[in-house]
Amino acid sequence: MKVAVVGATGMVGEVMLNVLSERNFPLTELIPVASERSVGKSVLFNGKNYTVVGLKDAVAMRPDIALFSAGGGTSLEWAPKFAEVGTTVIDNSSAWRMDLDKKLVVPEINANTLTKTDKIIANPNCSTIQMVLALAPLHKKYKIKRIVVSTYQSVSGTGVKAVKQLENEMAGVEGEMAYPYQIHRNAIPHCDVFEENGYTKEEMKLVRETQKILDDRTIAVTATAVRIPTAGGHSEAVNVEFENDFDLKEVRNILENTDGVVVQDDLQNNSYPMAINAHGKDDVFVGRIRRDGSQPNSLNLWIVSDNLRKGAATNTVQIAEYLIKENLI
Repeated sequence: MKVAVVGATGMVGEVMLNVLSERNFPLTELIPVASERSVGKSVLFNGKNYTVVGLKDAVAMRPDIALFSAGGGTSLEWAPKFAEVGTTVIDNSSAWRMDLDKKLVVPEINANTLTKTDKIIANPNCSTIQMVLALAPLHKKYKIKRIVVSTYQSVSGTGVKAVKQLENEMAGVEGEMAYPYQIHRNAIPHCDVFEENGYTKEEMKLVRETQKILDDRTIAVTATAVRIPTAGGHSEAVNVEFENDFDLKEVRNILENTDGVVVQDDLQNNSYPMAINAHGKDDVFVGRIRRDGSQPNSLNLWIVSDNLRKGAATNTVQIAEYLIKENLI
């Protein structure tokens, strides 16, 4: 099993390597891939140094799987070239997510739709993954009509430059800016670029990807995405209106029995999900579970997850694990 990690020297790529190691992924050969400026460098994996190669050389090596985390432009150009030589690409960028011919996969929800003919598979956006993982079983039981979500997203979702900006500002050091404003002691209601409708791309990803993953275009979704000065982990306040009424005890029971979800909802002991506690974990944490008294059949949830792990690297690796388990490669 030859596995290429495209973007191996980047923030998500490094986490991918860690996740592959932690989960004892059954690879026999690792091919770390990066841009030309990183070719020749080495990455450490399972105690061994591997030399970084360029994209052209990686295609020639015909890996069985290529895990992509190198940006949309790179994915659009190179994913088809890998697919042409028989490689199954799992792409972490937004390049293929809304392509009608490509599957958008959260393994616990819809991996069963994958077939051997799916050579380019899209990994959803981090903020979408954690939300739909919690909502999918509730949708199946009560049918979602509408979702109102406000996100509180870590600077790590922007990348290394943003993390450095926060660190510099905390230390009182001037440096390169990833955002148009200071992020330290601030909250910026601006994640990604603005679209013509006044929403950001990040907000519209929550709309479009949720409908595609849950395979229901009737679900109404509206989102506000906010960048906050945390180093890791995204948090979301989610209000859900269902077609059918629900029992809170049953909702908790459904969530507690959902793979990948951990319920933290003990108010007497101030137990609820927080980004600082989700850091380095693969679970999606759900708490503050309560009925919305202002609207029939409506529920409020607080959902938190490590955006670099389940929101990116871990979900990608889980898709690859499923493909191997089901002999789809």
